[in-house]
Formats: sequence, C-alpha cells, structure tokens
Amino acid sequence: MASPVSTLEQQRSSPAVPMRGSKRRRRPRLTGWAYAAPTALFVLIFFVVPVVLVARMSVSDWGLFTGDRGWNAPENYQDVMDDRLLWPAVWFTIKYTVVTTVILLGLALALALLVQESSRWTGILRSSFLVPSALGLASASLLFYALYSPQSSPLGFLGIDSFLGTPSSALWSTVALIVWRFAGFYMLLLLVGLQSISGDVYEAARLDGASRLQTFRHITLPLLKPSLALCAILCVTGSLLAFDQFYILTKGGPDNSTITIVQLVYNMAFYGQNNLGRAAALSILILAALLVVNLLQFRGLRGRED
Repeated sequence: MASPVSTLEQQRSSPAVPMRGSKRRRRPRLTGWAYAAPTALFVLIFFVVPVVLVARMSVSDWGLFTGDRGWNAPENYQDVMDDRLLWPAVWFTIKYTVVTTVILLGLALALALLVQESSRWTGILRSSFLVPSALGLASASLLFYALYSPQSSPLGFLGIDSFLGTPSSALWSTVALIVWRFAGFYMLLLLVGLQSISGDVYEAARLDGASRLQTFRHITLPLLKPSLALCAILCVTGSLLAFDQFYILTKGGPDNSTITIVQLVYNMAFYGQNNLGRAAALSILILAALLVVNLLQFRGLRGRED
C-alpha cells in the first residue's frame, strides 16, 4: 500500500508532463514565426504602409510643394477620369503589353527548345542569350538610345531615318529593346520547365510513332503550362507597369503617343501638374486593375489545368 507522502508527490509531479509537451509543441510554432517575421516586417514597411499612405493621399488635396491641404474625395478620381491623356495611355499600354508578351514568350520558347539538347555549342548559346539579362533596364535603354540616335547610330545602313520619330517606329523600337533584354531570362525559366519533363515520356511518344510536331503539341506544351503561366504573369505585369524604357527613349513622344499609364502617374506627380493626390488616385486604380488582371490569369490557368 502506498504511503500518503508518495501519493502526494505523484499528484504534484503528474501535471509537469503535459506542460513539457505543450512547450515542445510551441517551439516549432515560435520557430516558424521567427523565420517569417523578417519577411512580414519587410512587406509591412515597404508595401502595406506605402499602399495605405497612397490611399490616404488619393482622397486628399495633396500638392507636391504645398503638402496635405485636406480631404477632397472623390475629386482626385474625377480629375483622373477626365484627363485627356488617360484613355490614350491605357490603350497604348494594353497594345504594348499584348505585342511584347506574344513576341517575347514565343521567342523565349523557341530559344529554350533550341538549347534544350546538350551539345558542344549549347553552353555558349545559353550564355549568349542570357548575357543581356545581366544588364539593368535603365542601362539597356541608354544603350539603345545611343544605338537609335541619328548622330551616333551604327544602323544607318538600314535606311531608317528615325527609329523614334513616329508613334509606330517608337513602339517597335522599344519592343526590340525589351525583347533583347528579357528573352534570355524567360528562356531560362522555360528551359527549367523543359528539363523537368521526364525523358521517358518522349521515348514512349517516339515508340508510338508520334512526330515532332505531335510531341510538341500533345506533350511538351501541356507539361510546360506551369512555366508558361509564370512567364505570362511576369511579362504581363511588367509590361503594364512599363516606365523606364519609354521615359529614356521617347519621353512619351512623339506627340504624347507613347505615354504609358505609369508614366502618366509620374507626369501628374512631378512633371507639370505637381499633384500627388491625383497621381495617388491613378496609382490606386492601376493597383486595382493589376489585381483584377492577375486574378483572371490565375483563374484561367487553373481552369485549363482542371
């Protein structure tokens, strides 16, 4: 028979077991929060706080030099919708996005297929295609600005009087810059997707008598959808937010024909109007449009997979 002293000691020591277990269960949670805290803090400081500040500015009479002069909602949004350059800028941005995305993804896929197989020249070709991606977009724009300049252009033998003098030539000259700069980057993303496809699938298709075109259409493209989706989202988002290349090459000209929607935000804030409230209102509209576009892309791609 157990003594009262031993029974009392057992009762005192028994609650300590679940406490130790709960501490052990808490440690992974605390470790996870510790790893996530720097990223969460970064997003809070550099994304959430600026978005809240821009939203506050969008409903205020906030000049560049005068500061906040009080609430004026929804005047800024009405002024943005009445701006004569808004819809031309929206149309040009959409046109530029469609042209750039189609050409860039098509060329990147062709380059990825070209360097997919290992050979003596594969490494050299991959490096050659990828080198322009190491150059910053502003630096690449300055390089092409000098290339297109009538005084210093080495392309005079092409017989083109001005690469940036007309709306059409300015658009295609800028598209050429973007394709040269980003084709290697998207090629690399698609090449990773191609190399993740098992060789056994191609071998089975070859044994079944499938041609190269049939293999590409029924095997390569379906299995490459995740990589293509990533490239499409990155390309569309980057094209809709285009600014550097047009600001350096064309300044929105000729005759405001190459003003993008982001460049219009810049003009409202710092060039001419000096109205931060109106620029903030347009920024909020752009953010909402990007969220809608990305949501539609995700839903469309998910529907295809299902």
